[in-house]
Amino acid sequence: MSTINATDARKNWGQFNDDVVRKGPRFVKRSRDTWAALSAEHLEAALASFTFKAILHHEEDGTVTATLDGFDIVENGDTKEEAIDLIADELMEYANEYQDNFNLYFHSPNRRDHFPYIMHVLAQEDIEEVKRLIHA
Repeated sequence: MSTINATDARKNWGQFNDDVVRKGPRFVKRSRDTWAALSAEHLEAALASFTFKAILHHEEDGTVTATLDGFDIVENGDTKEEAIDLIADELMEYANEYQDNFNLYFHSPNRRDHFPYIMHVLAQEDIEEVKRLIHA
């Protein structure tokens, strides 16, 4: 893995950013820490396979319950579309909560695997883009 020293990245910040966007991701080392820099386009490509499966249950009262496979998210709506809207809202709320409590969630064995999915949600521009990540 080819890494760039953080001091060099900082000194040439504009060029560093241009290189990340136009030439590809870069790895940066500062003291004992190494981190990655990548463009939003590269992030989207890396996370493209991390989508969500909603399982739909048609209730006796005519409503639809949607369960997000692999996540503790369940919502009920009058229609499939409403249930998916509610799931997407809850998913965005969970993604923000995960980000706000990152060290706790990332280091929790039952939530660590959620990380790439959460990053995919956080990378979306709006609720409509989040809904496109959900397949029912």
